[in-house]
Amino acid sequence: MVFISFYTFQSLSYTIDVYRGDMGPRRGLVHFTTALAFFPQLVAGPLLRARQILPQFHKLPIPTWEGARHGMLLVTSGLIKKTIADVLAIPAAVLFEADGPVSLIEAWTGTLAFAGQIYGDFAGYTDMAIGIALMIGGKIPPNFNLPYFAVSPVDFWRRWHISLSTWLRDYLYISLGGKHQRHRNVMITMLLGGLWHGAAWTFVAWGFFHGVIITATHWFGNLKAFAGFSNSTSRLLSVAKWAVTFYLVLIGWVLFRAHSIESAWDIIVNLHTFAALPEQGPIAVRVFIATLAAVIWMHLQDWFVISKGEAFERKKWVFWPVLVFFQGLCLMTGEPSSEFIYFQF
Repeated sequence: MVFISFYTFQSLSYTIDVYRGDMGPRRGLVHFTTALAFFPQLVAGPLLRARQILPQFHKLPIPTWEGARHGMLLVTSGLIKKTIADVLAIPAAVLFEADGPVSLIEAWTGTLAFAGQIYGDFAGYTDMAIGIALMIGGKIPPNFNLPYFAVSPVDFWRRWHISLSTWLRDYLYISLGGKHQRHRNVMITMLLGGLWHGAAWTFVAWGFFHGVIITATHWFGNLKAFAGFSNSTSRLLSVAKWAVTFYLVLIGWVLFRAHSIESAWDIIVNLHTFAALPEQGPIAVRVFIATLAAVIWMHLQDWFVISKGEAFERKKWVFWPVLVFFQGLCLMTGEPSSEFIYFQF
């Protein structure tokens, strides 16, 4: 179960930090166990470091009105993303649970739907965890930063599940030697990151795939011929790098979601084959457009919270009605029995 993984990783961070001298040992079992079992994020993150959470329990934080208000905004944002994720689970299941061949548009719709589903589901959970912590006076660092806007695989992992990627970097990658034999260390780190999600070949393949594209990014970045490409500020080139990155991330999600390597390969082939079965009609096109719109909406929503959230919170005569409206909409349209994806691992 994932909460055991989070519990173990958070315990390890304390042991390693004390061993390295990054923080001193703490006296008092109550403070340590309370910090370790901090309930908002325990089940699915963000993954907290001991030095991030322990100091908060030496002197219990006092809730503030500003924290509670921003926390409520994050909880509402997370609830919207979770609701959208549950809707996207339907076209994703059409692809990944299919018994026969699927059309090109169904393959792309299902892949894009799962990309949106896992983002909305996981980022939605962490938004709610951070928001609940704020409402009771705690502070949890952000775990996602518009990951599908990334312009390279390295940039993607700076934005996706930030608490895990930085944990793997600081406690595994650097311990292996860091930039000394970088390619080997990246591959080992990403393979173990894949295994962290579950003991299945699909997760190993997903970790291996990301290790390869991260290594390739570093390798090409060191070539003189690509120096201008890497450092260019051209908007057109940035769009091209985003498109390539997003495509690679989608291929990775196929490996992550598929039931087997063979199934993943079949889906990847379908993504690049103009198959005509089943018939591609107007409904399939509308579902694809709706799926794309849902993924874009979640990122625009996050951009708004990050960039405009504080100003929006000060407009109390608009702020509270909008939150009540969206919360009511989610409660009326959401699926109450749908658990979070990361509860399954």
